[in-house]
Amino acid sequence: MNIFISGATGYIGSRLAIRLANEGNIIHALYRSEAKTDLIKHPNILLFKGDILDVPSLSAAMKNCEQVYHIAAFAKVWDKNPSRIYRLNIEGAINVISCGIKLGVKKFVCTSTAGVFGPSGESKYIDEETIKPEKYFIDYESSKAILESILKSYAVSGIPIVVVNPSRVYGPGLLSESNGVTRMIKSYSEGRWRVIPGDGNSPGNYVHVDDVVTGHIQAMNFGIPGENYILGGSNITYNELFSEIAFQTGRNYLMIHIPLWIMLLLSHLMLFFARISGKDPLITPPLVKKFIHHWNASSAKAIRELGYLPMSFQEGIKNTLNWLNSEKI
Repeated sequence: MNIFISGATGYIGSRLAIRLANEGNIIHALYRSEAKTDLIKHPNILLFKGDILDVPSLSAAMKNCEQVYHIAAFAKVWDKNPSRIYRLNIEGAINVISCGIKLGVKKFVCTSTAGVFGPSGESKYIDEETIKPEKYFIDYESSKAILESILKSYAVSGIPIVVVNPSRVYGPGLLSESNGVTRMIKSYSEGRWRVIPGDGNSPGNYVHVDDVVTGHIQAMNFGIPGENYILGGSNITYNELFSEIAFQTGRNYLMIHIPLWIMLLLSHLMLFFARISGKDPLITPPLVKKFIHHWNASSAKAIRELGYLPMSFQEGIKNTLNWLNSEKI
């Protein structure tokens, strides 16, 4: 089968492209930078230079494809020009869908984020029935929420679109902006990460990248058009996260809990210098404000309807550390 993937050189997209290519499919991979194609060199992967904002290049890359995975996105938490985030994440996705419709694509899977459902509250978890908040902490989540409302209207009109919502993804692969959790695991294992935000008791949902890739494929095969599926893993606090990493590495470093007010002050300073230099800040005030909330998520719907079965957090961390050690990066 011919399958188109946008974002094929990214963290999730590259692993999805290789998985599908290994299964015998012909992958049409859209890329912008030649330097980023090394991860997806495969006899069953055809490379098409282009951009999701460039309709002619999209059409050329998508020709003769039956399925489309739209994964490309602007995933950074900050940009000097916020409108760029919305243009790439909304207009870019609409271009992909529109081209696919004209070319007769049979089904689309679009990648969003579990963040569109907002924080969970202290004793609850978010799921696909959670009412989305009116405001978001970061533009990435806001742009994805706007996109989802547009995709719903497409689905209502009969276009076969399924939306998947990964939580905090980690695991082997490209150490990019989308793989921040693995970069943090790597830094801890090398003795270069010693901080925990706040009291460390705020939970988030962490999912291994290979489970997310499997979830995408299951959504394509079994997902109901117009539906969302949260692709999550384990609900873990920051304290539990670093405790497990310490246990599996055998390196029990003294961790420093940074009060959120200090992190907020530092983030404002970083943002000030970022606006002057244009260099991305490590953290931003909206991102710090997210730390005080609980982000528990449930993947019960994906488990029930797709056959999704994520690995345990312990297994996922072990797998990630084994990869980091083998790669020696």
